[in-house]
Parts: sequence; structure tokens; C-alpha cells
Amino acid sequence: MALYRPGPLDAGLIPKFINRKNGNEKVDFPHPFIESILTETYGIMVYQEQIMKIAQDLAGYSLGDADLLRRAMGKKKVSEMVKHRNIFVEGSMKKGVNEKIANDLFDQMVLFAEYCFNKSHSTAYGAVTYQTAFLKAHFPVAYMAALLSVNSGSSDKMQRYISNCYSMGIEVISPSINFSGVDFTIKNNQILFGLSAIKNLGDSAIRNIIENRNSFGNFKSLSDLCDRLPSNLLNKRSLESLIHCGALDEFSNENNRAQLLSDLENVIEWASSRNRDRLSGQGNLFDSEEELSNVAFSDSQLAKVDDYSLIEKLKLEKQLLGFYLSDHPLKHLTKPAKLISPVSISQLEETKDRTKVSLVAMIPDLRQVTTRKGDRMAIVQLEDLSGGCEAIVFPKTYVRLSEFLLTDTRLLVWGTIDKKSDNTQLIIDDCREIDNLKLLIINLESSQASDVRVQNTLRNCLMKFKPNKGSFGIKVPVLAAVKNKNSVTYVKFGEQFCIGDIQGACKLLEDNSFQVNLKSLVS
Repeated sequence: MALYRPGPLDAGLIPKFINRKNGNEKVDFPHPFIESILTETYGIMVYQEQIMKIAQDLAGYSLGDADLLRRAMGKKKVSEMVKHRNIFVEGSMKKGVNEKIANDLFDQMVLFAEYCFNKSHSTAYGAVTYQTAFLKAHFPVAYMAALLSVNSGSSDKMQRYISNCYSMGIEVISPSINFSGVDFTIKNNQILFGLSAIKNLGDSAIRNIIENRNSFGNFKSLSDLCDRLPSNLLNKRSLESLIHCGALDEFSNENNRAQLLSDLENVIEWASSRNRDRLSGQGNLFDSEEELSNVAFSDSQLAKVDDYSLIEKLKLEKQLLGFYLSDHPLKHLTKPAKLISPVSISQLEETKDRTKVSLVAMIPDLRQVTTRKGDRMAIVQLEDLSGGCEAIVFPKTYVRLSEFLLTDTRLLVWGTIDKKSDNTQLIIDDCREIDNLKLLIINLESSQASDVRVQNTLRNCLMKFKPNKGSFGIKVPVLAAVKNKNSVTYVKFGEQFCIGDIQGACKLLEDNSFQVNLKSLVS
């Protein structure tokens, strides 16, 4: 755990540690005096305690002074470092250490102090990592449900973890008024959305729903819910949130949320009237309490309305949950389409600066900006199943791509990672709308794929239809479907082999005896 951090990773200490542990590299020590201190880590300074121990044993530091040395080294306080260097060298020389060796050792300690980690923290983190890894491996559904519950206040983290659930084959299903608890729970090996993660639904409303459900059974309809929980316990805004996020879908035969919302005003009015009658004792003189409670709401006079479109339904869902849940505009990509988007937005943080990437995303929001020169550019919010990020479209690119950059558009984006600012951004170089985009797939036998002559012919055919440098919005990705016995492996060609004229490329490839076909990105 102490080595798996940016400093040690950049310094290449992990392979060095592994090689020394496996006997593939000689273990050496800066000085025999510190061999006993560094033996457990194969001569590599890994822990802060080791630096403190070296200062104690070699230079006669007290434990308190050694901690001050460790702190000064970690924060690179120049004045403190000069003072400690003198103390360290003098103390080491008193124990018979050569002055040059003492200075060299101090320099090594300064270098390692930048990324040395506390041993007790490493031990604790290691134990927690093992425990969570065990739970994730053996109880994945319960583990992910707990993870979602703990992070229910962060929509970004929840979106990332829900994406992880899908990749693990775990389905996260919409909340249910009759089955959801406060937190995320397990139902039929699926994760049921928790009520606490729904916006506009307060703790008091959730408590009233669950207590009433436990006492009197499941809610049978929208009118039953409003009758049992009057507006002083569950207000109209909370009910609208429950409808839009899908928690009341079971009250409609066809999950028609628009119908439920249309009926809501009349149902609330009916339930409020019944509640007033109960409180004032104005029921029919001959009605028993049981008969009064069994009076049903009649919806025969209510107007029938069509349900929202899928896009409208998902938009409302996202407003209340922070992300799409019951479906996603990018959820139905074909297998080859996933290959041309190997990096998800949540992985951009871990990707090196200036790396070229391609990804499939949609635009939930876009803002046009005018530069000082009067040119228009755009700041775009991109989103996929794993999360969202900010993207920049500079003026020259925006002129050519503005027709594609529209809210709720699904795009295949080519871009460059930019980490100059505090946040990781994507600079958009090019894009294509995926709804009408076809992938060019070249069918190859495994023997053809490894044949250099076939590779050269393919390269020549594709390069003839490479888009001009000034062309934007016309790139077509190319894949190879390599057949090996009973399986097919898709291989993505590099961005330099994208083509501009798909019909011309198909004809030339077929003339050269290649089998080709076109495939949509969306199933």
C-alpha cells in the first residue's frame, strides 16, 4: 500500500521492490548501520518510520527530533533542512560514519521522504483493502449496495458505482414505494434503489412511508398512498418526485408516469377531503369505520394522457436522481461500438496528459463563449454511463463542429486530455453523431490478420480515403473482425486509419478481395 502511490509509482519503485523480493535484483544498503532497518523492505526506504529510525540509530536523534526531521524533509523547508543536515552529519561522524557517506545518505533520505508513507497507516489500509476486496469478490451485490448507500449524497460517485454494477452484471433497479428501504437493498440478487437518494424526499417523508407500509401493508394505488399519507405527511412535491423517478410505476398498468402526474391533483384533493371528513366525523351516519376506509377513488372521469417519450422520462429521472437509472441513451451500444470507445469518462483522471482518446458520450449541457477576438467557442459537458466531464471546443474546431454540438446529442468524440488546470478536461478535436454513423468492419481470417502482405494492402486501401486535415465531422472508424475457429475477435484500427468516404473505401476493399460490412453503433 505504501508503494502504490504517485511518488513511488513515478520513481519505478514497485518493479524494483518486486525484483528484489524475488531475487532478480541484488539487495544493497547505503550503509551497514542501516541494514537492519531496511532489511524488511529489501534496502528501499518505504516507511516514514524507517527515516526516523535511521536518524535515531545513525545520528543520535531523539524520537521527537527524528519526527521533526521527517516533517521538515516531507515539506522541504530549506532553513530546517540545512540545520538538520548539520546535526545529522555531525551525529553520524561521531559514530564513525564518513562525512561524504553521511551527506549522501541524508540526500537519499530527503528524496525518499517525499513519498514515504506511515507504516501504521499502510497496515490499516492494507487490512481494509483486503476486507473490501474479499467482500466484493464473494458478496458483490451486498458490497455494491452498501457502497451506494454510503455514497448516496454524491451523484457523481453513485453514477460511477452504478456503472461498475452494470460491468459486474449486477442490475440496479428503480426505487419502489412498496419495497425500497431508506438505503439501497437487495431484491432477487438485484440492487433496489434507496429512498434516501431521491431528491425532494426528506427524512420525515421516508420515515412516514416505511412506518405506514410496515403497519398497514403495501400501498395499492396512488389514491391509497395519498389517503393513508395525507399532504401534511407526504406533500405534493415529494409525490411528484416519486412519480418521476419511477417509484410509483407499479400503480400504472403500463408504467405511465405522465398519467400518474395528470391524476395527482385530483387524487390529492380527494384524499384531503376524506381526511377532513375523518377528522370532523362527517362520514355517513350508517357507515362503519371499516366501510368508510374502504371507499375507493374513482378515476373513470379522469382524462387519459400519453406517457412521456423515453428521452423526457429519462430527463425527469435524472433531475431527481442525478443520473439515468431505468435506462440510458448510451446503454444500447453494439459490441463493436464499445471497442471504439475503450476509455470511459471516469477513467480520464487516470489518463496521462496530452493522450489522444476516443469515447462515446452525450451532451447534457453546452455553453457558448465569445473570445476577446470575437470568435465563438464552446464549453461542453460530456456524459457517459460512468460519469461526466468538461470539454473545450476551440474556435477553429467549433466553426466546423457546431452543427453536431447540440444538447442531448449522442456523439463519438475524438479528443486530447488536458491537465493544465486543476480539473482534467477534454479538448475536442473532432466528433460524429452516432445515430446515423456506420462502422466499417473488415472480415479477416486469423491467417490473413498475421500476413504482412495483407496488412500492407489494407493499409494502402484505407490511407487512400483518409480525410483531409481540414475536414471535420466525417471520420468513420474502421474495425477488423478476425475469425479464429468458432470465435470472432474485434480489433480497432488506429485513428490514423479512419476514413472519410465509406462507399469508396468499401468498393476498393472489395475489389481487393476483402469482405466488408457496415454496422450501426446503436443496437
